Amino acid sequence: MGIVKIDEDLHEEVRKASTVMCRSINAQAEFWMKIGMLAEANPALSFNEIVRRELEAAQVRLAA
Repeated sequence: MGIVKIDEDLHEEVRKASTVMCRSINAQAEFWMKIGMLAEANPALSFNEIVRRELEAAQVRLAA
């Protein structure tokens, strides 16, 4: 685990988003980093497709 320095304005956006998404500030930042990494590795996939694949990989049963 390490420390990541980010711009104060971005930190404020992470803080606000974390409240809406019921995540800690760190969990929200980690989520955005993971999705960004997956989006760069899979540029043809939409956000929803990336999330669906991650849920399926975690064996989360999705409602039809």
